[in-house]
Amino acid sequence: MTTAARPTFEPARGGRGKGEGDLSALSKQYSSRDLPGHTKIKYRQATQDAPEEVRTRDFRRELEERERVAAKTRERGAREHTTSSSSSSSSSSKRPRLDQIPAANLDADDPLTDDEDDSDSDSDSDDDTAALLAELDKIKKERAEEQERKEREQKAEEERIRMENILSGNPLLNLAGQQPNTPSQTSFTVKRRWDDDVVFKNCAKGMEELRKEKRFINDTLRSEFHKKFMEKYVK
Repeated sequence: MTTAARPTFEPARGGRGKGEGDLSALSKQYSSRDLPGHTKIKYRQATQDAPEEVRTRDFRRELEERERVAAKTRERGAREHTTSSSSSSSSSSKRPRLDQIPAANLDADDPLTDDEDDSDSDSDSDDDTAALLAELDKIKKERAEEQERKEREQKAEEERIRMENILSGNPLLNLAGQQPNTPSQTSFTVKRRWDDDVVFKNCAKGMEELRKEKRFINDTLRSEFHKKFMEKYVK
């Protein structure tokens, strides 16, 4: 927790510092940033491209030497890569050839010839490659046809939905499109209002009768009360 917010009960006074004997002198405070820095000059070292060293160096010879070393390194890496790939391919090509030969066909009097084996393996590999390519083309064609069929169905469905929305949105088009013998005929009945069955809908009913001037009639049958009573309970 910081202590910068504490009140200063004992402020600094002049003459109390180190080496200060005069009470009338003002106190002085120095920061580490105010102190002198970089008091020594840094000279260029021997390997930091001094002008004298640059004049005596042969940059062309150094560049050619570096290019020669890099070329040798690249050639060595490429040679090792080709050697390893050729050895691995030869070992992989010989192994299945020996395994594929059935035991009944082996004869001690008939030695195996490399030329016949190579030609047979090449023809078999060519046939397999052709069959695989044909199968791949067939699969691609089937997938393309399936994708095209799905797109056609989707477009037809979207068009059907759009036409249904158009016909159902316009009552005149909907009425003209219906057949006369269809059971579902279009009715033009007006829908009920949302406030038809509310509780306080007819609150102002009868206000006009109240605003009328009341008359006193000395006849019970022609009085306003009798008329309302008969209209409400008898009719």
